[in-house]
Amino acid sequence: MKVAAIIQARMGSTRLPGKILKKVNGKTLLEYQIERVRQAKTIDQVIIATTVKDGDQPIVDFCQEKGISYYRGSEQDVLARYVETARKYSAEVIVRLTSDCPIIDPQVIDQTVGHFLVQRESIDYVSNTIKRTFPRGMDTEVFAFQALQRAHQEAILERDREHVTAYIYTNPDLFRIQGIENKNDYSHYRWTVDTEEDFELISLIIDKLYSPDQFFYLENVIALLDKHPEWSKINAHIEQKKL
Repeated sequence: MKVAAIIQARMGSTRLPGKILKKVNGKTLLEYQIERVRQAKTIDQVIIATTVKDGDQPIVDFCQEKGISYYRGSEQDVLARYVETARKYSAEVIVRLTSDCPIIDPQVIDQTVGHFLVQRESIDYVSNTIKRTFPRGMDTEVFAFQALQRAHQEAILERDREHVTAYIYTNPDLFRIQGIENKNDYSHYRWTVDTEEDFELISLIIDKLYSPDQFFYLENVIALLDKHPEWSKINAHIEQKKL
């Protein structure tokens, strides 16, 4: 059973354009994220799902340079983009990630995918965002290709087309949905990159913890921020954009 991590990525951003190719210590945020996703033991392939817009050509160039699988599809109909990407690469189980999460924890990915695989006969979708207990930036959704395909065939609202899984998790009468929670509630932490303040915090974390031969995990970041509580204040005022 092929498990593919599909990372949706584009250069456009209302608050921080080009954010995913911004660099920390000479490496792009997208490269950090791909490196970390590949560390997950449950992932068979990592694929970038970008758009056909000319403005997203830098992402394609990056993927070609680094030998990373990619697909170009609709900018607005991200649900269709995911279905087409999954179909092209024969993905049976899809792990949906967004490209603004450069320090995603591979162990969190494995936890979520593992939960899905153990119960795959009885569930269609599992995520760690139904009840938020993980930091923002650790968001992981896992679902069967059949569930994605059904959503693609039935979803008509613009919101459901843009946000990929919204039709699935808002219709528990149609899909078998489960959520997983962290043992500690870390939902107040924000480790996603959507603003300059977010980028400043992530840059500090990467600069302090990153090593080419030593991965860091969620608990390492928590320990670092416990030593530097002022760092979390950098982006504490940033509000998450609503769906």
